[in-house]
Amino acid sequence: METIAHDAAFHAEVVTRLDVGPDSRPERVLHDLDGTRAAVPPASLNNVGRTLWERLLGSLPSSADADAILGLDAGGIVPALALSLASGLPYKLAWKVRVPLPGAVHFVEGHANRPNVFAYGITPGHGYVLVDDEVTTGITLVNLAQALRGQGARPVAAVCLAEDTRYRARPVIEELGIPLLSLTRLGEDR
Repeated sequence: METIAHDAAFHAEVVTRLDVGPDSRPERVLHDLDGTRAAVPPASLNNVGRTLWERLLGSLPSSADADAILGLDAGGIVPALALSLASGLPYKLAWKVRVPLPGAVHFVEGHANRPNVFAYGITPGHGYVLVDDEVTTGITLVNLAQALRGQGARPVAAVCLAEDTRYRARPVIEELGIPLLSLTRLGEDR
């Protein structure tokens, strides 16, 4: 186990996965909000949400005009809730479950054992702040952003708790005109 980033406010680290599938990454990012090492006090959730929202507004004030937060199954659920509570914006969640609901947007999380992900109730013209717990290659967020645009929706920004810079996701995401905000950065070029 290698700890890559730690500061007084937020801790994240890369750990080796023991149950790696053939198409999965051999490592996982653990962080303070995932509840893995310890129970998460509600104050921590509130503090992280507030910090993310303040930083997002500071770097991209137009984020306040977003219509909703869109969190990714499963790691993006907790940070999406935190950001929703801090911002007052409603949240939606993308799930790895296909059901017959309107406004469906399908995209692929290529490195996952179950790669198909669906966001429902997506409204053309609405702006969404995309949220995940970690960003490595950026391909999942790129796939989601392209699927949203294909349905006439607008990805406003991408937000994550931990960005693993070794995979260089930032330029891949920002090439689509989507700013990436990370709470902490892990890896070589933090």
